[in-house]
Amino acid sequence: QVRLVESGGGLVQPGGSLSLSCAASGSGFSINAMRWYRQPPGKQRELVATIRDGAYANYANSVKGRFTISRDNAKNTVSLQMNSLKPEDTAVYYCNAEIRQWTGGTYDYWGRGTQVTVSS
Repeated sequence: QVRLVESGGGLVQPGGSLSLSCAASGSGFSINAMRWYRQPPGKQRELVATIRDGAYANYANSVKGRFTISRDNAKNTVSLQMNSLKPEDTAVYYCNAEIRQWTGGTYDYWGRGTQVTVSS
């Protein structure tokens, strides 16, 4: 069984920075893509950033130039560096991983989420 655990959320003032991390634990798997999603209050969950095996990354237009996603394949971790934060970045942020089980099959796993609040 694979488990994803996020860390690093919190309260930050507009213009500030936060870094989120997510670690995948378990055995017998490899990771294809890793993603960060977010769900603002009262809104649908949306894709923020994706990073694939070869470290190719893409971003939602709303965060381009401000957020950077990175991964450490040896540690099965993904991070999201968020700079120049805005109140509209306030959301619960979720880690997602596309897991390839060595026994067969590819599955999506989710973390429980971490709250990011941008407010003065």
